[in-house]
Amino acid sequence: MQADIYKPELWNSFFIMAGGGVAALTGLIFVALSVALSLKFEDMTRDATHKYRSINTLAGLTAVFVSCGLVLMPGQNHTAVGIELFLIALIGAIIFLYGFHQAFKFGSHPGKQRLVIGSCLYLAELIGALMLISGSILGLYIVAVAILLNVAFMISAAWLLVVGVYSARMSK
Repeated sequence: MQADIYKPELWNSFFIMAGGGVAALTGLIFVALSVALSLKFEDMTRDATHKYRSINTLAGLTAVFVSCGLVLMPGQNHTAVGIELFLIALIGAIIFLYGFHQAFKFGSHPGKQRLVIGSCLYLAELIGALMLISGSILGLYIVAVAILLNVAFMISAAWLLVVGVYSARMSK
């Protein structure tokens, strides 16, 4: 019998670090968005770019948290981990693309560069997960790097959201 390529003991620290960090960030962003709404920053819900940027950021960070939690479950092989990572990345990508579609549909002007970068990061996660399913441990490294870059991308999205809402408020 061939040994499985996925060795959870080598990956536990990474996924604990990523999952814990993302959980903290998600909580902070959720609180910041809640405070902004309680302060009557209506621009956040009226402007499609701001609205869907907040949804994409929270959904994306939640997807990373869920991925980390699933990967940490014991007794899984590379196929199970790859399928989990693929499905969560696919859901994250669908939410991300839907948000951009809605923003464009309602006449907002989200950055096309952010659309391309975010799409590429999700695509890398999907490809990496498929590689892992097919038996290449390199796929897990690709997923891990794409997840970290996507978290940084979502942090920048949260910052752009705060700055955008504040700028809109100040221009009134």
